[in-house]
Amino acid sequence: MSSLSRELVFLILQFLDEEKFKESVHKLEQESGFFFNMKYFEEKAQAGEWDEVEKYLSGFTKVDDNRYSMKIFFEIRKQKYLEALDRHDRATAVEILIKDLKVFSTFNEELYKEITQLLTLENFRENEQLSKYGDTKSARSIMLIELKKLIEANPLFREKLVFPTLKASRLRTLINQSLNWQHQLCKNPRPNPDIKTLFTDHTCAPPNGARASPVPVPLAAAPKAAGTYTPLGAHGPFPPQAASNASALAGWMANAAASSSVQSAVVTASSIPVPLNQAYVDGDIDLALRGHNDFDENYDLTLMVPSWIFIFSMSSIWDSEVTYPAALPQVTWSLDDLPRVVACSLTQGSNVTSMDFHPSHHTLLLVGSANGEITLWEIGLREKLVSKQFRVWEMAACSPQFQSAIVKDSSISITRVIWSPDGNLIGIAFTKHLIHLHGYQAPNDLRQVIEIDAHVGGVNDIAFSHPSKQLCVVTCGDDKLIKVWDLNGQRLFVFEGHEAPIYSICPHHKENIQRQYTGFRKKSTVVVQFDTAQNHFLAAGEDNLIKFWDVDNINMLTSTEADGGLPSRPRLRFNKEGNLLAVTTVDNGFKILANADGLRILRSFGSRSLEPFRAQHEASPIKVSCSPVVANISPNISTVDRLDRNSPAKPSIILSGGDPTPRIVDNKPKISEELQDKMKSWELAEILNAKQCRVASMPDTDSASKVARLLYTNSGVGLLALGSNAIQRLWKWSRNEQNPSGKATASVVPQHWQPNSGLLMTNDASDTNSEEAVPCIALSKNDSYVMSACGGKISLFNMMTFKVMTTFMSPPPASTFLAFHPQDNNIIAIGMEDSTIHIYNVRVDEVKTKLKGHQKRISGLAFSNNLGILVSSGADAQLCIWNTETWEKKKSLAIQLPAGKTPVSDTRVQFNSDQSRLLVVHETQLAIYDASNTERIHQWVPQDALSAPISYASYSCNSQLVYASFCDGNIGVFDADNLRLRCRIAPSTYMTPAAASSNPPVYPLVIAVHPQEPNQFAVGLTDGAVKVFEPLESEGKWGAPVPVDNGVHGSRAQASSTTSNSAVDQHQR
Repeated sequence: MSSLSRELVFLILQFLDEEKFKESVHKLEQESGFFFNMKYFEEKAQAGEWDEVEKYLSGFTKVDDNRYSMKIFFEIRKQKYLEALDRHDRATAVEILIKDLKVFSTFNEELYKEITQLLTLENFRENEQLSKYGDTKSARSIMLIELKKLIEANPLFREKLVFPTLKASRLRTLINQSLNWQHQLCKNPRPNPDIKTLFTDHTCAPPNGARASPVPVPLAAAPKAAGTYTPLGAHGPFPPQAASNASALAGWMANAAASSSVQSAVVTASSIPVPLNQAYVDGDIDLALRGHNDFDENYDLTLMVPSWIFIFSMSSIWDSEVTYPAALPQVTWSLDDLPRVVACSLTQGSNVTSMDFHPSHHTLLLVGSANGEITLWEIGLREKLVSKQFRVWEMAACSPQFQSAIVKDSSISITRVIWSPDGNLIGIAFTKHLIHLHGYQAPNDLRQVIEIDAHVGGVNDIAFSHPSKQLCVVTCGDDKLIKVWDLNGQRLFVFEGHEAPIYSICPHHKENIQRQYTGFRKKSTVVVQFDTAQNHFLAAGEDNLIKFWDVDNINMLTSTEADGGLPSRPRLRFNKEGNLLAVTTVDNGFKILANADGLRILRSFGSRSLEPFRAQHEASPIKVSCSPVVANISPNISTVDRLDRNSPAKPSIILSGGDPTPRIVDNKPKISEELQDKMKSWELAEILNAKQCRVASMPDTDSASKVARLLYTNSGVGLLALGSNAIQRLWKWSRNEQNPSGKATASVVPQHWQPNSGLLMTNDASDTNSEEAVPCIALSKNDSYVMSACGGKISLFNMMTFKVMTTFMSPPPASTFLAFHPQDNNIIAIGMEDSTIHIYNVRVDEVKTKLKGHQKRISGLAFSNNLGILVSSGADAQLCIWNTETWEKKKSLAIQLPAGKTPVSDTRVQFNSDQSRLLVVHETQLAIYDASNTERIHQWVPQDALSAPISYASYSCNSQLVYASFCDGNIGVFDADNLRLRCRIAPSTYMTPAAASSNPPVYPLVIAVHPQEPNQFAVGLTDGAVKVFEPLESEGKWGAPVPVDNGVHGSRAQASSTTSNSAVDQHQR
């Protein structure tokens, strides 16, 4: 059923309720399945009308739909059974047992037997579990509390528990509006028409008094003057352009005023969503809160496109598991959360027309300019990573219209730049015909993918979308068309129907997410630019200001002029985290505004230079003005085209614009005076005591158990540890004066959190030697449940109640590693002790397939959604790459071990944030591989001060650092780009002298990294302790990177054990 048909049902439900057709209301609720009336359900359950309760429920779910539904029906039938027993009605109880409860015996035979045994008791309260059963009324109330939780958690009831907010008599209002409209179409409209029927269209009688037969008037037959009244579309009834018959429209609006919600000649949010990221300003402003767009003209802004192109259903997540989602915490926000501090001002060199932050690398900014140039900026370094001037890639493939237009006027500007959702593609729309797609590989590699002659005239917007899991490109333009393309440049769909150029498109998941905001100039005809941050804050550019709103409040929060220099309507863009805001300036540049979190991220970059990659043809240094709040970041900016990641001694010969002509480049190593100064001043940061960094010790740890696995919650407010004793502990930070962000921090000690019941999350560990068991753990994306095992069955725990929701996969073999599929949380890859990998479907409780390729237990699993692969690692020092569509093995390779070393210890794998690199960790080495071809790029082996075996290692959340722990208690912080050591944290920093010299030794067994703070990590120790580390606030980062110039390192760098094993690297390449 279409969305509008569904809404019509709600209108009918409202009408029936207002007319007091109560039975019809609930019958329609049940038959349509659109709205579950919890109040009616509770009334029937409290009255004990069990047949009506189940009948009503059957309109929304069946017993065997999922485990939520099964438990709902079980609780109802159990209550009915217990009430029969309480009345001593044995015959009815037996009937309920056989007809209603028997179905559950196939799922839990022991429970069914126990229920059956209640028949033998004179009073079922003699059963210990039912000893607190009160009277019937209180028992029903308790049952309803449980049922309400189950219904709210059941995915089949999503979006069915809240009736939409409608004005009174909405259906009557719409009919009245329709009649008013029909009256305006009459050839001879009478002042006070007498409406006698709704079965046919209204027409006024001819003026001579003759009665005409009522004939339905098709919309297509309407006169041209009323051409703006189009048929009901996907998003609303009318486009917002003025009718040609202005007086008729005015009359219609006047007649409708008494009962209509329409308030102006422009149809508002009640009838059609305003295109995203733009709005006509008329005192107040209607905005749809999704997506980004850049455009600059006043045209027809209607989105009358079939809804399928914009609405894609979200796959169900864990709809087969009974968990109770916690009530959302009441998060408090303050103005300090707004990025309002000017961190830096950067000069682009041409008017900036569009910007977009990378979806996962939150300081990587893509900028499009009026001269057709695209530039990638690393905001943390204030550096241009790559710039490309516009050029036509293949003129012969372009249309004659474009060739003629470019000959007449060679100037071309960018209208829109955008990242694909995975950050692997860049889309660029131009003011003449074309779009370009570039492939991106970190840190600065742009490659041409395809050029499409997409529209006649300008291409005004471009977006990426995923219909049927196929990445597509959607464009719109001056030719009044919307087109959908695949990545090979094939046109899939064309949508027509607009009467003016289209300036905005946005694939989205929900319709009509709208709100009206105040704070704009009155009666302005301009189009303003806006963006949202994490669906909480909205920013818009107007009057040389940036104006901010809370999206849940129509009144403006505040505004800032960002130290001046903004155009009248600045373009702006938040990064995904909402802690950085880019805004254009009048001097052909842009500013970066930040909040406290954003400033910390910028400081964490240090002063890494791109000097070695500057070619002889570089332009003049770019002017940068810097705010003192991020003074630790180097202000050196240069124009750089393409940086060769693997061979820094060979600068690219491709100039901006892609000129392939070879040029003579001096490749002799040169060390600039600036670099020499840096090398003289550079020192390996060595932290030897607790005063040199921030360390927090978690309370209530278990000294008798090793910390085997450690995870931050995805929200960044909690830390979860799994001990070798199979018990999990959770620590949570709370929002208070000491910790206003509420996020995990080493400055504040958190609380050891437990539910009121006092339950512990304890894994099944029967018949298992705790020393031999290999603990494994995985956390759901929304932090509502955790899956773990410790030698026994895998258990699914509710994170709010600590209850075991289900167990599965009984050993042998025991599970040794768990990983969720990135696209479907119902699919789990389970590494096993017997070296196999089980692809397990939780929803149907079955193993989909078994992967065989290792010789020893599985110790690591990592999915790459971008590459469509699963990488597995084992205690056999082998890596296997599996295709996630077919689950066939694509490749296997052995990591290089030192001579004489046998593969007995665990090997772990982890993709970086953009999935272009793979970190491989073994006790003998750290190694980084190219994810696309599994060739090793860098390797580091324990040496000098860090000579002990490696116990664990992990990328930081932004993949710019690698944290590694060692079996002697040392911790190393490495640059992820080259595996060069930048900081060593000695055991004396966080251990007592007794612990540091104990036998057996105490050392970190596992590392966890904070999901948002790249300089925060935690370690779990062999003595059960858990520590959280952060650099001092005055430092902001862990040491500094080793200076590099054309591949030549200073002598101090070479002597400090910071170099990766270059000989091995060269051999591997």
